[in-house]
Amino acid sequence: MKKIAIVMGSQSDLPIIQPAIALLEEFQAPFMVRVLSAHRTPHALHEFVLQAPQNDIGVFIAAAGKSAHLAGVIASLSILPVIALPILTQDLGGLDSLLSSVQMPSGVPVACVGINAAQNAALLALEILALHEAALAEKLQQARHDNEAKILQADRALSSQFHKEPHA
Repeated sequence: MKKIAIVMGSQSDLPIIQPAIALLEEFQAPFMVRVLSAHRTPHALHEFVLQAPQNDIGVFIAAAGKSAHLAGVIASLSILPVIALPILTQDLGGLDSLLSSVQMPSGVPVACVGINAAQNAALLALEILALHEAALAEKLQQARHDNEAKILQADRALSSQFHKEPHA
């Protein structure tokens, strides 16, 4: 199976990506985590992205805040899928990160999940890899089924607790 490369612009983003790491571990998916900045380590980032095919990477998750150019730079260097994970910022509440991630120029696509939505980034990466990995697709389908069952169970419990018939 191909690897998922999680790249964060700063080590301070690690607490945000922890749910993605936990989910990838749960699915036993191969992944790596790197701290590489589009602005502060451009040469190291370029080298890492250009070597991705040789390192068996199949998809990138790029977690960055503020100007959040990380996903776009990775996408400009590779035809592998890139998922932007915009990080919440104190300055503009993450809107800066979100807009920097989704407003890519024509010809350089980047998928984007919600602000701090690390689990969705990991799930999307897994879904991309599952296109060619039947066992992974089955695990994802089972996870969806389990989630549905959990919600329906909560619905039944809540519904029975608050279902009141009017007195005649």
